[in-house]
Amino acid sequence: MEILGLSTSPSSGGAYALILSEVGGNKRLPIIIGSFEAQAIALELENIKPPRPMTHDLLKNLVLSFNTEIKYIFVNELLEGTFYAQVVMQRDGDVVELDARPSDAIALAVRFGSDIYVAESVLNEAGISTEPESSTLEEALNIEIEEPVKKSLSKLEELSEALKEAIESENYEKAAKIRDTIQKLKAN
Repeated sequence: MEILGLSTSPSSGGAYALILSEVGGNKRLPIIIGSFEAQAIALELENIKPPRPMTHDLLKNLVLSFNTEIKYIFVNELLEGTFYAQVVMQRDGDVVELDARPSDAIALAVRFGSDIYVAESVLNEAGISTEPESSTLEEALNIEIEEPVKKSLSKLEELSEALKEAIESENYEKAAKIRDTIQKLKAN
């Protein structure tokens, strides 16, 4: 799986939806996570380094100090609406598995550049199939970018205006989504 993005989840009282996307497939897995974990993942994905190490940075340094590396994380179970994950590490040829919340495991995975796997049973139970041509977070989640529609503007100009408005209103998650969409349009 790969991280498709983070989205605010209005139904969860300030929590975020972390959206994992099936590599080579059309399934998405939304996992509701806390704002602290969402921030930890977003900062690393955006290559923003805080002046002092955050908790997940400390954990990375701790793991590395023991000459250990995280091989991959595995979201292995879904029980009564709660996701479970394993952090699979290797040290001197020995494999160590630790139970973790998926949000913490993924925050570590992005810091180590580790793979993220999800059990087929979890994907079947909680995954969402999307249209194969969905290429952006907005399309995959059926989210419309809220913006004043100006008929005379091109799509790029509309997105640039929406980006400006999102930044002015300090909606940085939305701004990041719009920025990514603009970059994809410019690349085509």
